[in-house]
Amino acid sequence: IAAAVMTDTKLPPVFSMKRAGIGGGKREYARPSMLRIVEIEAVDEAGRQEPPVGVTNGKGAQGDAANEADTVIKLETDIDDTPPEELGFLMERLYEAGAREVHFLPIFMKKNRPATELVVICDDGTVDGIEEILFLETTTIGIRKCRMQRRILPRKAEIVETRFGVIAVKTVTLPDGKKRSYPEYESMKRAAEKYGVPLSDVRLAVLKEII
Repeated sequence: IAAAVMTDTKLPPVFSMKRAGIGGGKREYARPSMLRIVEIEAVDEAGRQEPPVGVTNGKGAQGDAANEADTVIKLETDIDDTPPEELGFLMERLYEAGAREVHFLPIFMKKNRPATELVVICDDGTVDGIEEILFLETTTIGIRKCRMQRRILPRKAEIVETRFGVIAVKTVTLPDGKKRSYPEYESMKRAAEKYGVPLSDVRLAVLKEII
């Protein structure tokens, strides 16, 4: 059997398959000489691409905790006449379009009308598509937009073995070099449903392994 060289020592907790290939060798063995190669990429729980396990923004597992930064676009609009269920659908569409963050804030507008401020954080490459969704799916006639710098902590995706199976965690490096890990909600949710236990039990099991 042919041997393959791995680019990492373990698989990411969540990934998507990009392409696969299979080939046969020329030598004869007791079993068929076949090799299958699968190219994958790490994604987060929502299916968005993440840096490979052990790599953060191209700087390695540790990164530079004092200088990690990037630029994002913040979009805002105030809405006072869109039904709540349509806003829920809107959030799903925005995440599918590549939004990094979407949240709603309760506000009061003219004539003391309760309304919702919608805030979307996204990248340059997704701004146009997200703005189009906002105009199509809401009654807004204007969107505020600004470019923002943000400082971020180096982070990497890892997995933890617990009595409820493998749970995905996110580990960040603090400015002083210390590590802090956070269990991923979707991973804990699947384990809680599989074993029929409260989500808090799964969280405690993870914390026992990472503290």
